[in-house]
Amino acid sequence: MEQASYPTVILGGGFAGLFTALHLSHQNDSHPIILIEQRDRFSFKPLLYELLSGELHSEQVYPRYKELLAGSRVTFVQDTVKSIDLHQRRVIVASGKVFDYSNLVLALGSRTTYFNTPGAAEYAMPFTSGEEAIALRKHLRNRLHLAIQTQDPKRRRLLLSVAIIGAGPAGIELACTLADLLPIWYDELGGDADEVRVVLVNRSREILKGDVNSHLRCTAQRALKRRVIPVDFLFDAAVTKIQADGVEYRQHDQTRVLQAGTIAWTAGTSPNPLLMELPILVERRDKRGRLMVTPTLQLPDFPEVFASGDCATDSDNPQPPTAQVAYQHGRAIAHNLKHIREGKPAIPVQIQMRGTLMKLGLNESVANLFNKVQIKGQPGHFIREATYLELLPNRAHNRKVTTEWLTDELFQRHRPFSHMQLGQTPWLSGVATLAAGLILATPLIWRAATPMQFQQTLGWTGLPMLLDQLATPSR
Repeated sequence: MEQASYPTVILGGGFAGLFTALHLSHQNDSHPIILIEQRDRFSFKPLLYELLSGELHSEQVYPRYKELLAGSRVTFVQDTVKSIDLHQRRVIVASGKVFDYSNLVLALGSRTTYFNTPGAAEYAMPFTSGEEAIALRKHLRNRLHLAIQTQDPKRRRLLLSVAIIGAGPAGIELACTLADLLPIWYDELGGDADEVRVVLVNRSREILKGDVNSHLRCTAQRALKRRVIPVDFLFDAAVTKIQADGVEYRQHDQTRVLQAGTIAWTAGTSPNPLLMELPILVERRDKRGRLMVTPTLQLPDFPEVFASGDCATDSDNPQPPTAQVAYQHGRAIAHNLKHIREGKPAIPVQIQMRGTLMKLGLNESVANLFNKVQIKGQPGHFIREATYLELLPNRAHNRKVTTEWLTDELFQRHRPFSHMQLGQTPWLSGVATLAAGLILATPLIWRAATPMQFQQTLGWTGLPMLLDQLATPSR
């Protein structure tokens, strides 16, 4: 069997891997496609906060791969990659199966790193997958139930305290979500919401330091203070140890302990360990161990191998490890594989950064469009979720989920929390609904008046397709 007749093998089912597979499937090419992923569900990472809070359902942001890939030409293999032989063009998985390939796509993603902090792996809860979001939700619910039954004030204070390690985007979004959500959950149990405490622990004094969202620092800081319960800051705190019920840290040359019944870890990630086993020279890696790729996302010494997402970096054109970058990587790799099979040269990837989106609490976000215009509050929340839901892989799944979400937003159906408990009056609730209606009506008017301009300007947000879907009667 000639090498060219072997399948394209994709390792990893995150944004980059899954979208590479789907784009390849949509091309007029009968070449076999195999996607290998150890989990059975796709985790839509930007919306894990909505999965935690119940703002979105698990089938919306944590769907099974078999559902997403139904009707495609992709063969899904749920297994764990054990070794990759780049010279023999071969992948071996835990079950013992061997997959020879003509082209390989490395989209293995990243892993939570605890920086060798004692006790962190045992007692801190990561937040990088749907499974971890559900586990954190169950843990928090359990802590609240224990607290409402506890007469000892000191013990109750411990159970109601949450420490979040790391003040990057994930830490801030999680802190804002919990500072709105936990008081509501505890109030529903009959507890005093003011007893709940959320503490953001950071090594430096700056939040979002060195992040693509750093220009949103002031907006994020204000949002953290305006939650149902304000988020407490613990800065210049170097975490030295995680205990079952506390965080040990060094601050101003003193060792202290923050008592907390829940410890969430969002302090960092590292590339998949499998990358370190590849026969790639040190000078072909960055300081984190990620693989240097050409502008076409190929490995310089193994051009039949593509690397994307958190696995790869282009030193001449570095990009942040975000969903929109991984999505564009997947599409570009699929197109380049098609070009190569047609005897055409691969095309350098052109990443279009369209701004950033951050969740800043329940029903509140900031949409920083093209890094020029900030849309905050409920309008920002609307844009953020509409944009991310448009990225859902699989058009049928996208249509179903987006329609359900829009219905819930406009008519406040199936909400996991009471808006009255957020301090809103009926008047404010009506204003919120009216605002959502205006947000929807404005693009409808724009589309009707200048359809071409509307499509060119807002095509990236998904609104044109969303409105087309809503205007099409269901059968």
